[in-house]
Amino acid sequence: MTNAIKIFLPAVISFIIGMLLTPVATHYFYKYRMWRRVSRENNIPTEKATGFSKIHDSAAEVSTPRTGGMIIWISVILTLAVISLIDFLFIRNPADKMYFITRTQTLLPFFTLVIASLIGLGDDFLQIFGKGKWTTDPIMLRYFKIGIILLLGFIISFWFYFKLGKTGLYVPWLGMVNLGYLFIPFFIIVMISLWSTSVIDGVDGLSGGVLASIFTAYTLISYFNGQPQIATFCAVITGATLAFLWFNIPPARFYMGESGMIGLTVTLSVISFLTNTVLLLPIIAFPLFITSLSNVIQIGSRKLRNGKKVFLYAPLHHHLEALGWPKYKVTMRYWIVGIIMAMIGVIIALIS
Repeated sequence: MTNAIKIFLPAVISFIIGMLLTPVATHYFYKYRMWRRVSRENNIPTEKATGFSKIHDSAAEVSTPRTGGMIIWISVILTLAVISLIDFLFIRNPADKMYFITRTQTLLPFFTLVIASLIGLGDDFLQIFGKGKWTTDPIMLRYFKIGIILLLGFIISFWFYFKLGKTGLYVPWLGMVNLGYLFIPFFIIVMISLWSTSVIDGVDGLSGGVLASIFTAYTLISYFNGQPQIATFCAVITGATLAFLWFNIPPARFYMGESGMIGLTVTLSVISFLTNTVLLLPIIAFPLFITSLSNVIQIGSRKLRNGKKVFLYAPLHHHLEALGWPKYKVTMRYWIVGIIMAMIGVIIALIS
């Protein structure tokens, strides 16, 4: 069995599982009313809420489930189970087996996906089933999440440094630069930066399409890097994300929520280090970074320029909506830019 089949067949299986799982999951999402109890407009000062309400559908926010990301990582887990069963029942040659979790390539990103997704699910559940201030995403909860992500980053960076022996950073066209112990804080900074990009999950279908193009890019990069297990892992995530996207095209049946965004963004940081493409992340994952950067610019401008704003609203996709772009136009143009930038990132990764 060729490596290409071993990569893309699991991706197809993941997509099929996601498509079969989603109607069942959706039933329970709505049965247990798994959406925000309090709209984000309640956290905004009155003078700003009026303008925000013009681009924000608060009615949909408190009536649309926000745990759709569960479908992605559960599909990945179920795909692994199905592949294990296929290997056991039908494939005798060890070289042809499709099981893709290995200690050197995919055990760490798989562990990261599951743990980070459970952290995100806990956050979603607080805003769905919590009481009082916990339903409003208070500042204390945000600091707690940052602390959890920092701890997770610290553990994973130690694994990279002491178990996998990774201490360097690959600079395109220049080669490896040894960071020594600085590798650990650098890894944590990258992970926190990618986690901050979860603000992109604000328009129907936006995050799903962008993340699908990013993980497709990493499927190709890993494959040509001679890392077939990572390629398969990324392809399986892509298949599950496309199944999610099928039901998330406007009007969304559910949102990805933190149960999807934290797991996928944090896992992406691990994959970028495993494939030596960390410095290419701003290109490969351009829509994520430009969206997060727009938030940073807006906050910085308000603090340094006496409340003056750069954007009408931040993040960037809300600014574009405020300019008059309909949601579907924002979404599809994000997808197009994401695909093009991902292709450029793949090209640079292969020639450098």
